[in-house]
Amino acid sequence: METIQSPSIETLMSRAVVDLAKDDRFLAHLPADSSRIEGQAHYRLAKIYYDKADFEKAEEHFLFALTRTELPQDAFAIFKIYGFLIRIYSESLNEREANKYITLSAELLDQTVSSLPSLNGEYFYNAAVVNTYKGEFQEAQKNFNQAYRKAQTENEPELMAKSLYAMATNAYQMKAFTDAIQHLNQLNELLNILKKGYLKGSMHLLWGNTLRELGDYVAALPQYDLAMKLLHSKRCWNMHNYVLLNKGVALKKMGEFSKSLMLFGLAQNSLDDQYFKRLEQLIMMEVEDVNDSSVDLYLDRHNRVIHEKSLGVIDFKHRFVLLEILFLLAQTPGTYYNKEDLAKMIWKDEYNPLIHDKLIYTSISRLRKLIEPKGIKRQYILRGKDGYTFNPRVNARFHKENEVVKQKNIGNIEISSPV
Repeated sequence: METIQSPSIETLMSRAVVDLAKDDRFLAHLPADSSRIEGQAHYRLAKIYYDKADFEKAEEHFLFALTRTELPQDAFAIFKIYGFLIRIYSESLNEREANKYITLSAELLDQTVSSLPSLNGEYFYNAAVVNTYKGEFQEAQKNFNQAYRKAQTENEPELMAKSLYAMATNAYQMKAFTDAIQHLNQLNELLNILKKGYLKGSMHLLWGNTLRELGDYVAALPQYDLAMKLLHSKRCWNMHNYVLLNKGVALKKMGEFSKSLMLFGLAQNSLDDQYFKRLEQLIMMEVEDVNDSSVDLYLDRHNRVIHEKSLGVIDFKHRFVLLEILFLLAQTPGTYYNKEDLAKMIWKDEYNPLIHDKLIYTSISRLRKLIEPKGIKRQYILRGKDGYTFNPRVNARFHKENEVVKQKNIGNIEISSPV
């Protein structure tokens, strides 16, 4: 696999210098009464720094731009600035500041209603974003859909694209992965016309994650490569390490542990740990999950797959009973389970020898054929006078879901989601 070199901070900033210099010279010559124009210039600077992953300077310019806004005419611009700040604070795990701007967004939405002659697509989009902050995904999906329809009527193709991406993200959050793919296909057709590189890069990242959750790891990998290529072409670095992380997770699920660790290492070594605290925790958890080379059997119950060090990935998606037997035994190695135990714990029945003797024998035999390497008998599942047990000498590891870090994804917002 081709190694992806992470850009140095010096390289990132040198590429931004020309654009920033133009805006800095513009700011220096503004007349004293050009408050709103000055705010717009600071907003542009903030977006450039945001794309370059310099969140410290991005935050500074976004906050300054806020001081030059006026209601009601700048309501939607304020929504955007709040959105960027929430993403920065969520990534840096600054819960207090993130929640402050989430609250301000909800309040601003209420204020905006009275000043609008009619509820347009931009309003419904922002209403949906506020729903997302609160975790109200079903209501958010309704509003995103309404925003999309309004954008069609109002001939706003960029808002149509953002709404489609948001609907795909929302479907992903609700684990409606087939719906997410449908929205992504629609978005892809639209972006072939609009040529929005940053949004298309975000789209391919989400596409890769969705295919990965569906278990189609081979199809997910080129989506991550497309995301990286597009983001690099736009000189956008704030998602660079998230692409590396998610591609690494896909490789891990394929059993390609050494390749996944290489990508995790690249991401870890090139991130700004002051502002990318959430990403740093995600990477550390993934590294911890796979970095033990002595693991014989890696068990992923959530995705119903296991990885045996000699056989590779074994799919249990249509072998639910066998997977339940394996997990029951593997969770307590050395503990024996007799036929009565297995009948009660696996089949939820009272033991009946006429029913369960053959059922248990056949199930254990099928399980052994799946997970035992050729030429080695009884490596994992042992039988004794007291029943069946998992070999305590085997080094088995269970996949950990990143539940702690997911809870710290403040406002249900990812860096990749458009504002």
